[in-house]
Amino acid sequence: MLDAAGLSGLTLVSLDDVPPFEEAPETGATFEENALAKARDGYAATGLPTVADDSGIAVDALNGMPGVLSARWAGVHGEDTANNDLLLAQLRDVPDERRTAAFVSACALVYGPGHADHAVVRGEWPGVLAREPRGEGGFGYDPLFVPEGGTRSAAQLSAAEKDAASHRGRALALLIPALRALAR
Repeated sequence: MLDAAGLSGLTLVSLDDVPPFEEAPETGATFEENALAKARDGYAATGLPTVADDSGIAVDALNGMPGVLSARWAGVHGEDTANNDLLLAQLRDVPDERRTAAFVSACALVYGPGHADHAVVRGEWPGVLAREPRGEGGFGYDPLFVPEGGTRSAAQLSAAEKDAASHRGRALALLIPALRALAR
């Protein structure tokens, strides 16, 4: 994304490039709160400007849930099959026209120790939830999520197709101006 935006003057490092550090538990009520907390933890541990994300799926018929609880919706963090099975069971009697949802990603950039030294953006990828899983790619709720206007689930899209349309890609695109200002 940095290359596509023509950004220079920044060196991208990953968590593998810095010493391990402890992250606080995700206790925020919003994706934005959790992303900002993660980015603050990264900045505090490394002294480097840090980008962090919190993401999940918001289902309209469930008043935006699973939301920030997406990864642990069925009770155990990262149990994709159990999470999908529970979501399908909760939506069993919901008619197709009310199965709307959006993948949501909040990305936070923390570039200093002060409370004003950050930027937080939100990207959403609207769609509907299928009645059964489709496809083998991706992770999480990808097999259930059919992007708006599409016929294939996110798990059936190529990595390039998904990156071009996803909630995370949309959020990162919104973060480019803050990254550009940081690069100056």
